[in-house]
Amino acid sequence: MAELNEIRIDKWLWAARFFKTRSLAADAVNGGKVHVNGQRCKPGKDIKIGDLITVSINQYRWEIVVNDLNKQRRPAKEAALLYQEDEVSSVKRQQQIELFKQQQALQHPSEREIKPNKKQRRQIHRFKQDAS
Repeated sequence: MAELNEIRIDKWLWAARFFKTRSLAADAVNGGKVHVNGQRCKPGKDIKIGDLITVSINQYRWEIVVNDLNKQRRPAKEAALLYQEDEVSSVKRQQQIELFKQQQALQHPSEREIKPNKKQRRQIHRFKQDAS
């Protein structure tokens, strides 16, 4: 089997487990959430080993260097070997996660987003049916 020299960015992001599906990866690339070597790109952009990729998902940001190419989605441990994350990026993201957790802990339980339980969902459905 021939070794890969280049692969599409959306396929690589999916294989590296940044996104659950290739279409989500392609949407993120089209939305400007992914940059290759500092430049915005399209989902069909070919990347190679050594490229610098910046990925923004929600409020978090990864700055990574491509170590390996793989066109198949592999287990998470193997997917983590496809890239090397910049240490500054990692520390900054961990700080953001800690800050978010602290903010969530400080909020009053009534202010947090809480899903209705099964009983509450039934009550909501009954209320909506009675209203119409």
